[in-house]
Amino acid sequence: MDHQLVSAIEKALGWSGPDSLGREFARGALTDDGLRARLLTPTRLLDLVMRRSLAPHRLQCLMDGNFLHPQHYISMSTARRGDAVPMADMNRLGQLLKSGCTVVVDEVNTYDPTMEVACRALQWWSRELVQVNTYLTTGQAAGFNLHWDDHDVVIVQLAGEKSWDVRGLTRPAPMFRDAVANPEPSDEVVWAGTMKPGDIMHIPRGYWHQATRKDGGDGYSMHVTFGFTKRVGVNWLTWLADEARQHELFRHDLDRWGPNTTQAEQQANLSEAVSTLAEHHTFSDFLTARERQQPPARHIATHGIFGPPETVVCISDFPPLIETADGVVTVKAARKAIDFAAQALPALQLLLSGRPVNVADVGAATGVNAAKLAEVLVAEDMCADVTPELASGYTGLVSSEVQ
Repeated sequence: MDHQLVSAIEKALGWSGPDSLGREFARGALTDDGLRARLLTPTRLLDLVMRRSLAPHRLQCLMDGNFLHPQHYISMSTARRGDAVPMADMNRLGQLLKSGCTVVVDEVNTYDPTMEVACRALQWWSRELVQVNTYLTTGQAAGFNLHWDDHDVVIVQLAGEKSWDVRGLTRPAPMFRDAVANPEPSDEVVWAGTMKPGDIMHIPRGYWHQATRKDGGDGYSMHVTFGFTKRVGVNWLTWLADEARQHELFRHDLDRWGPNTTQAEQQANLSEAVSTLAEHHTFSDFLTARERQQPPARHIATHGIFGPPETVVCISDFPPLIETADGVVTVKAARKAIDFAAQALPALQLLLSGRPVNVADVGAATGVNAAKLAEVLVAEDMCADVTPELASGYTGLVSSEVQ
């Protein structure tokens, strides 16, 4: 999937691929000024907040670096029959913005098609799960206090300016669930300065940082933070433990009360089996299995109610694996593996490209019955009908031409 944001990030940071993600701090700037508004604007963010019922952990508000209680900006909206749901009180929120605050919306990709598609493109690029959080700051408000994240982040300044303090590590490769705490900030200043519209910054996991508009005067700032949660050795070991359940040896009780010789024998057998398990289930196998076992992404499933799909797009979280052998094409994605005839390959490559494609155009370009293939891929949750709403997330950012 060729997404403009992915190529813009690579160009801005001087990267040639995702291998630099998480290695070193980096800064740069977008060269396409129109990309910022295409991704998200402050008013579009507020419109999103207004039209959805957002739980307090998804919609947060900070003043002076401290979280406000949700009662200051969320109220219960009661329907005519008495049902109540939490909704943002836009008048109260507007007053908070006027006085100076930071509004945080977590996982905007869950609610906005443009951000959904951007995160999917970044997932296909990085082969890691990605979410995006949005920060709208007004006046001289501060955001979070000096802290570190347990994931790598790429920050895009969409509007206004914000001052940043980025510092080095105090613990190599810290984790959310770790052996020891990591509470003391580093004194090493990696970068301190102001992010301006179009600026991009990459902060690796564990680097301390904070952002503020203190002394910034009137005005506002909005940036988005794309979080990449990469897999570590501990995740591989956890997967190995799950794989071990297939072997009877690992399902037997540990011999707590047996003689030392019996315990030693069981220990030796288990140790040898662990070594064999790790040898035959490499971390590469784990990473591949993780991609294939990722469930289908959230999407509208029409089941043909409104007619056969005219335009479809692949919505798997990671690029589908397409294998050919013995005259058969096998597609693996979204916990499924589907076999097709070998002649279907050119059409499958277009349908599973990550770009919205017109089914009739695919059939005309390849000479294959693309309508039947699209029907199968949609039924198996590898592709989805491109509704006008979903199409808006691709327009101007991902080409839909069939070549």
